[in-house]
Amino acid sequence: MKRKLIAMFSCVALAAASIAGCSSSKPAESAAAPAETTKAAEGSEAAAPSGDIKIALITMDSIDQHWVTLNEGAQKAAAELGVTVTFMSPNTKDDAQQIECVNNAVAGGYQAIVVAANGPDAISSALKEAAGAGVKLVYVDSPANVDAEATFSTDNEAAGKTAGEEMIKALEAAGITSGKIGIVNVNAATDSTVKREKGFRSAFEGKGYELMETQYGEGDAAKSQTIAENYITQGVVGIFGCNEGSTTGTGNAIKASGNANIIGVGFDKSDAIMNLINDGYLLCTMAQNPDVMGEDGVKAAVAAIKGESLGGKVTDTGVSVITKDGAQAGGAPAAPAADTAEVKASQAWKIALITMDSIDQHWVTLNEGAQAEAEKLGVTVTFMSPNTKDDAQQIECVNNAVAGGYQAIVVAANGPDAISSALKEAVGAGVKLVYVDSPANVDAEATFSTDNEAAGKTAGEEMIKALEAAGITSGKIGIVNVNAATDSTVKREKGFRSAFEGKGYELMETQYGEGDAAKSQTIAENYITQGVVGIFGCNEGSTTGTGNAIKASGNANIIGVGFDKSDAIMNLINDGYLLCTMAQNPDVMGEDGVKAAVAALEGQDQGGKVTDTGVSVIKK
Repeated sequence: MKRKLIAMFSCVALAAASIAGCSSSKPAESAAAPAETTKAAEGSEAAAPSGDIKIALITMDSIDQHWVTLNEGAQKAAAELGVTVTFMSPNTKDDAQQIECVNNAVAGGYQAIVVAANGPDAISSALKEAAGAGVKLVYVDSPANVDAEATFSTDNEAAGKTAGEEMIKALEAAGITSGKIGIVNVNAATDSTVKREKGFRSAFEGKGYELMETQYGEGDAAKSQTIAENYITQGVVGIFGCNEGSTTGTGNAIKASGNANIIGVGFDKSDAIMNLINDGYLLCTMAQNPDVMGEDGVKAAVAAIKGESLGGKVTDTGVSVITKDGAQAGGAPAAPAADTAEVKASQAWKIALITMDSIDQHWVTLNEGAQAEAEKLGVTVTFMSPNTKDDAQQIECVNNAVAGGYQAIVVAANGPDAISSALKEAVGAGVKLVYVDSPANVDAEATFSTDNEAAGKTAGEEMIKALEAAGITSGKIGIVNVNAATDSTVKREKGFRSAFEGKGYELMETQYGEGDAAKSQTIAENYITQGVVGIFGCNEGSTTGTGNAIKASGNANIIGVGFDKSDAIMNLINDGYLLCTMAQNPDVMGEDGVKAAVAALEGQDQGGKVTDTGVSVIKK
């Protein structure tokens, strides 16, 4: 999904006070029809026309394409909701100017501030005063150290680690297993870029490379280029740029050096960065989804102004790895993770979609996304999944697809070991293979799935927060999983358990309900008889069964946390029998899976790319 970057906004002074360096742009007001609410505040009434609501959008600067695009998303939401969003950011990254923008917003009578903190410590005092004056705070991209209604940002540490892994792969492919690596960061205070660097460094642990001392260029492309050029004189084999300016400077330095063997990896997406990638001076960049941050940030601000409690929810808006050949890894429902927007089918390809079953809403929604994309591309996608989670039936579906002359299979493996032999035979017969949700142990063209371990950890953290808020710091925790073989749910459990390390809770032995709601309910009821304080359901059926068991027990103090989204799960959340669920984006998996299959059939090499399609925490 390509978005044209339109950097047309005018700088005006606030009525209350004018300040040089604090730019603003006021869109025309719109009373558009109600739109969907932000995914992190599912079910709110934020989409209703909202009268004279005034929201200030304050980003780190007003120039980087990242912030311009974020503003575009914010203005889109403003038009839908009939509110005013004023883009009033400094012209350069400067704590003092950003603080003055916050003060001006308060003085100007803005009811909410959507802010990306340049320095989380520096700006916190001003934001605390704003909150004390009744202004609602929502963070986008980079939070400060003051509680906010909600946060919409990239999981920067995970994305930084991905950047490191991409660099390592490229170096090793070139036969380089040691050498110096330079890091160009913004400063030592900006939370988002500090986390990116931390994740990047973690990828190199145990490897034979020397990570040099980080140098700071304040996000300025020219300063960053000078830093990168200095690294190059020291014989580096790779350089990582932590934001748009750092990345542009890094690419320009590699270009100027004439040494295209230096591996440059960066962050953010701009025309300049894409040109450097396409010309071979950068390997790739981690492309965020700033338009999603802006859009969802404004929706959350409106919901908060209207009195809805968002509980400080943190939503990962996803990231994609953009290479010369397209996007590699990522995860946001609003942006396809693969750069397949321009994919065209030269013929009516036949693609088989084989999920774990054909009944769970998760798979039904995944199929809906696949069918929508099939219609766009003019190809046939046949949903040929078993009625129940059964390895033998799924293997039979694979064999039937091969026998039926399907040229590609998009598959969610129930048992990655069990199905691998059948998939290997399919690939041997020339069938293109794409994974959605849960991969098997056979190389595929591409994979589109949730970062299940990270999402499982988030689920654990949500449970811990709720237990501690209720004064419960110890007790038994039950876990209802599908089976011990399904890769996705095994990783969710692993992440969930990791959240409890060092805490005072007892995680009980996992019980398996095969994803069946009735079996899972029986398991959860047995946990309840043993006095658990919380239960985690690892998939849709497990979660539904957990919620039903808590409802049947009459003990709404048991904290139920789950995975996937369905009408039944949402009803249990709204009735108070489940705290929350980790909502995946199966429609995105289906859509991008079909795109990737068509791209492969059209001869595009996708290199086994793995894409995180994102997750949101859905509460009452």
